[in-house]
Amino acid sequence: MATKQKIETAYIDYVLTEGKKPTSVFAFAKKNKFAEEEFYKHFGSFEAIDAAIWTSLFTQTINEVKAQEIWDTYSVREKALSFYYSFFELLKSKRSFVNYSMAQFKKGIHTPVQLKESKETFEEFSTALINEGLETGEINERKFVTAKYKDALWLQLAFLLNFWLKDFSAGFEKTDEAIEKGVNVTFDLFQRSPIDNLLDYGKFLAQNAGFKMGF
Repeated sequence: MATKQKIETAYIDYVLTEGKKPTSVFAFAKKNKFAEEEFYKHFGSFEAIDAAIWTSLFTQTINEVKAQEIWDTYSVREKALSFYYSFFELLKSKRSFVNYSMAQFKKGIHTPVQLKESKETFEEFSTALINEGLETGEINERKFVTAKYKDALWLQLAFLLNFWLKDFSAGFEKTDEAIEKGVNVTFDLFQRSPIDNLLDYGKFLAQNAGFKMGF
């Protein structure tokens, strides 16, 4: 019986050994001694395996960070940092596959098909963090911009993935540094700034243009 896990493991072994996808589901199933129909019980295509592996990496990370005893004591910034650190720690066990998979991504501005489900999982997580930050005042509400905060966190992740694959420092310490600096800058931008104060003041003046000073 070919389980979902068995198929994923066999697929990873194949693509990393051969450097390409199997020629067909039939050939792949035959090589791994299970019926072709067993493959389709779990996956519709090889691309679906890629997507499932990526999604499991995101889901596992989210579950692990939320299970930390101190999770509820973290600020939203610390929760984001915890996710990124934990995600890239988990990726170390799949670095060769991640390198292979990302090389298969179609170039362009759209999210690769292999990451569409992962992006939905990540956006659900990051939206919850952002909403929490808005409630606690750690994140500033900005008209037309707040809805894009989750996109900024996704772009941060995309940048870090590419950075990590090119990082050959011991223990990937450069990636850890990039995570710290990048996430802190992003959340600094999410917070209230002097520009926000200036805009509020300008709005106040516009609304009270007819007010006469008592001089």
